[in-house]
Amino acid sequence: MAVQKVAIAIHEGVQALDVAGPVDVFAEANAFVAAGDGYETVLVAGNREPLRASNGMRIAADLGFAEAQGTFDILLVAGGPALPDAGPDPELTPWLRAAPGRAELYGSICTGAFALGHAGLLDGHKVTTHWQNAQRLAARFPAAEVLHDRIYIRDGRLMTSAGVTAGIDLGLALVAERHGPQVAVAVAKRLVVVAQRQGGQSQFSPYLTAPVDEDSPIARAQAHIMQHVGARHTLQSLAEAVGMSVRNFGRYFAQETGITPHEFVERARVDAARRLLEGSDRPLKAVAYDCGFGSADRMRVVFSERLGVSPAQYRSSFRKI
Repeated sequence: MAVQKVAIAIHEGVQALDVAGPVDVFAEANAFVAAGDGYETVLVAGNREPLRASNGMRIAADLGFAEAQGTFDILLVAGGPALPDAGPDPELTPWLRAAPGRAELYGSICTGAFALGHAGLLDGHKVTTHWQNAQRLAARFPAAEVLHDRIYIRDGRLMTSAGVTAGIDLGLALVAERHGPQVAVAVAKRLVVVAQRQGGQSQFSPYLTAPVDEDSPIARAQAHIMQHVGARHTLQSLAEAVGMSVRNFGRYFAQETGITPHEFVERARVDAARRLLEGSDRPLKAVAYDCGFGSADRMRVVFSERLGVSPAQYRSSFRKI
């Protein structure tokens, strides 16, 4: 094997942890692999002048975009709080657009996904980003399939991560892929983090879609679902619970929350199941029944689709007792 060349694109207002997290993962990994078989990371920006991160820290790039025209094994773009509202960057966007021809694997940390979107690199791919910006990413780049519940996603040569510290998870996944899980676990221990979170423990809650008005029919419907998460819910039963017609309820719910009632019910069940898996030793079959999945098999399918792990794997990673 040879040294893996890693490039991380930065910009004014970058999230410092989006940069430092992956950089530290790759740097720590070098202590656990043979000499000449590790990682060499460079920061790339419009020029080498220091940039101001969103927390006020000053960060300087190793290379300007004009200098970084060679190939890399891994090319990532870090996020920043301003990216969801920003348009295409006249320097960053063209450089990223060439990523598929410049790197074996390319991707983003946190809201860096917006920069990839402006470069046309999200279309046709499953991607993720910080939970606060997932709906906005989906609306802005409708040709991408945005998954809200993942810590990171690899779709072919494209890899995207959720918010901020999830960049560490992305880095650990890449280290595990190349050097094996033992090295990734050793690095995680050095950084005092959970080794390779695969499901979105802190990435998602159904209440993230709650309307502002707590007395609205939609808020009452959501509260009803959460209070009776194990019950069978249909569009008609939910509409009746809040005194609305089925047609108006479905349309109003989607308008207020951005998702369908069915989607909210499934999210609520996943969230309830995660809390039981984290905080109790109840059998999987009982958790599935209590949370409305009907069977452990159905719960496993939903967890695999939404979180990328089985309920048993989730419990082993996040159990608190």
